[in-house]
Amino acid sequence: MDPVVIVAIIGVVLIIAAAVAAFFIGRNNGIEYRKKVGEAAIGSAEAEAKRITEEAQRDAEAARKEALIEGKDEAHKMLTDAEREISDRRREMQRQERRIQQKEESLDKKTDSLEKKEEAIAKKNKAAEARLEEAERIKDSQLEVLEKISGFTSEQAKAYIINSLDNELVHEKAVKIMDFEQKTREESEKKAREIISLAIQRVAVDHVSESTVSVVPLPSDEMKGRIIGREGRNIRAIETLTGVDLIIDDTPEAITLSCFEPVKREIARVTLEKLISDGRIHPARIEEMYEKAKREVEQMIKSEGERAIIEAGVNNIHPELVKLLGRLHFRTSYGQNVLDHSLEVAYLCGIMASELGLEPTMARRAGLLHDIGKALDHEIEGSHIEIGVDVARKYKESEIVVHAIHAHHGDVEAKTIIACLVQAADAISAARPGARRENLENYIKRLEKLEEVSSSFEGVERSFAIQAGREIRIIVKPEVIKDDEMTLLARNICKKIEEEVEYPGQIKVNIIRESRAIEYAK
Repeated sequence: MDPVVIVAIIGVVLIIAAAVAAFFIGRNNGIEYRKKVGEAAIGSAEAEAKRITEEAQRDAEAARKEALIEGKDEAHKMLTDAEREISDRRREMQRQERRIQQKEESLDKKTDSLEKKEEAIAKKNKAAEARLEEAERIKDSQLEVLEKISGFTSEQAKAYIINSLDNELVHEKAVKIMDFEQKTREESEKKAREIISLAIQRVAVDHVSESTVSVVPLPSDEMKGRIIGREGRNIRAIETLTGVDLIIDDTPEAITLSCFEPVKREIARVTLEKLISDGRIHPARIEEMYEKAKREVEQMIKSEGERAIIEAGVNNIHPELVKLLGRLHFRTSYGQNVLDHSLEVAYLCGIMASELGLEPTMARRAGLLHDIGKALDHEIEGSHIEIGVDVARKYKESEIVVHAIHAHHGDVEAKTIIACLVQAADAISAARPGARRENLENYIKRLEKLEEVSSSFEGVERSFAIQAGREIRIIVKPEVIKDDEMTLLARNICKKIEEEVEYPGQIKVNIIRESRAIEYAK
């Protein structure tokens, strides 16, 4: 606020105060006295207000002059700083201009140098082209001379060199393959033998040959007539209920049950044993005993399935898969009990997986379930592999197990180590001495097929399948097959056998080449 206004306000306040004081004094001393005192106070107040106003004006004028001086000093300082900054920028611009000028001069020098180099290079290129043309003329003349001397054209010479190189490469390739195969075979076979031998030593499973028929002993031959019944009603009732054929022949005190479906055959056997033990044989009793036998076999199936998963050390298997495992107890493959075979495969897979540092539980699970499709292959169309894959997926088994089931016979390529272990364990279990029996006709066909495949290659003179088809010995013509080519021939024969022949285990291909020179001294 302006100091003059402040001083005026103070004067008015003093005047008002004096008036109020005069009012109170005049009321006590009379109007005249108050009037005199008031006038005196007003005069004094006006004089004071005038004095204060003059002082305020003097102070304001002094402050204005001081502010004006400070403003001039500040403006002078700013002007000085601006001139200094402009001078600095001007010097910097001059320095930059000098640098740019120097760079331009340098670029001009480099450009001149590059132009001179380009001219020199162009001259050299012309000289090189001239020399190249001269070299081509010399080459053509020398080539003509060489063709006249050798009697070959250039194309014939190339073909000759390629043929020579090809023959040399055959030898080198065979040597490389032999060395690599020998080294790999020695290392892999040593490790594989250790793992497999350890696994086989730790697994001991009895092998009992089984067939598709069951024999029920009778207390006497008189029981055969009672089983047949009046006009054959009892035997017809048994066969109709069980779906099993009863063979009653001259075999003393025995009846043979024939059926390809093992569970039905087992139910019929238990039914017949109960009827023989009870002694009362008639259609109503047959039906009653059949129901009891069916319940017993179903309970046995469940118990066998639970036993299998406990012995294999796996858990969280769907109850329906447990029942299917139990059904495998009554299923045979080449006379080998499929459930025992599955347990053996599970043991072998678990041991080999442990030796390789893998998870043994998953390997045992895949081994136990690899033949699960055989429990239903009498009821559902398709191979046991396709059925097993569908069943495993239906009951939410992992893709590792499903893939192992799918690949265990080589229907698809094994993409996991567990699938390879299941393949190996399945082959080991099936190839054990006495584990399986093979139909004679199929056995002979397999041997003939091996000899036929081996004899189909050029240069093979004779072939012999020996050791029950586990080795094929091939005699080759020495004038057709060289020593270097024997390794390639053995490899090609192995590939063709793998593609065209079905066989358990592995087959050794043994190639024999013999050269003889005979003369007679007379």
